[in-house]
Amino acid sequence: MNTFTFNTTKSIICEPGVCKRLGDLVKDQIGKKIFFVTDPGLVDLGLINPALDSLTQAGVTFEVFSDVVADPPASIVEDACAKARALDIDGVIGFGGGSSMDVAKLVALMVGSGEKLDDIYGVNMVKGKRLPLIQIPTTAGTGSEVTPISIITVGATEKKGVVAPALLPDIALLDAELTLGLPASITAATGVDAMVHAIEAYTSTSANNNPVSRVLACEALRLLGENIMRVVTNPGDIDARSNMLLGSTLAGQAFANSPVAAVHALAYPLGGIYHIPHGLSNALVLPHVMTFNAPNCLDEYSALAPCIFPQLAEISDPKERVGQLITQIAQLSKDLGLQTTLREMNIGEDALATLASEAMKQTRLLVNNPREVDEHAALEIYRSAF
Repeated sequence: MNTFTFNTTKSIICEPGVCKRLGDLVKDQIGKKIFFVTDPGLVDLGLINPALDSLTQAGVTFEVFSDVVADPPASIVEDACAKARALDIDGVIGFGGGSSMDVAKLVALMVGSGEKLDDIYGVNMVKGKRLPLIQIPTTAGTGSEVTPISIITVGATEKKGVVAPALLPDIALLDAELTLGLPASITAATGVDAMVHAIEAYTSTSANNNPVSRVLACEALRLLGENIMRVVTNPGDIDARSNMLLGSTLAGQAFANSPVAAVHALAYPLGGIYHIPHGLSNALVLPHVMTFNAPNCLDEYSALAPCIFPQLAEISDPKERVGQLITQIAQLSKDLGLQTTLREMNIGEDALATLASEAMKQTRLLVNNPREVDEHAALEIYRSAF
């Protein structure tokens, strides 16, 4: 067995409706002055109101920062930090999808440590300590509530990551009631995103790939596979919603310690250039990257197949089982109502070379892939997805 380190969020509370007692948790464990990071859509929907009401009832004062957008640029992080510094806050709450939680992590860190964003891009570049941090996901997808990673858009299109254990929150609150109103398209795309996290964590060539991450990845895929169609076809199923949220968190714990690879590397340019939501970007390239990787991780894909699709356990030949796994994953995206080709996203064939070139910048991710991806291979994968 290889040596490894496994880090995760200190406390995870999985309880429908837990946001209604957020104030007491904050008062007891963080303090009485909070910077609340979210996005304008959640404000307009009123989804943040029960959490804010609970803070008020507990005597916790707060400032809501709701300017977060998808694929948040560095300027939003800097703006949030400037406003938080002026308030002398005790801690930070991130409320929303991955973008809000990623911004919240950096606000807690940069306000707490005084570090500058340009100095902390990359892996383990963080030197200081962050302020207390609670993360509350409103989608079952990113797993950001249990990852030491924050992804920011730099310049026009490039995505950069800050990766360090200091970004792991103190508390993750998994409140499935917050996901009940999600549109089917977002539910589907974020669910596939979580599946990608588990698949790539299991097959990662990172030196820190470990038994804990692999066990978590398998259980995550079981929960996600059993429930993703349920939540899309019956969005009010609170048990299925809870299972999806837990599956997303388990997948997040897995890839937080055994990092993701080429699916994400090829998805990032789709988000950065064309602003395709991250979960859908992953779904668009997933079966094609798996087809490319299969010769190098046949045993691993074969082991994962029955976790997602239990009937595949009946196929004894690994090559045939993996072929069916990839076919059924591609079909799952169609059944969920997701777009499945780059052509459907209005991406021209003449853009594929640029996408391949941009993907090569994701060296932090590509190094973890079970098969080497050079620019030519990336181009061929994009062509397959076209």
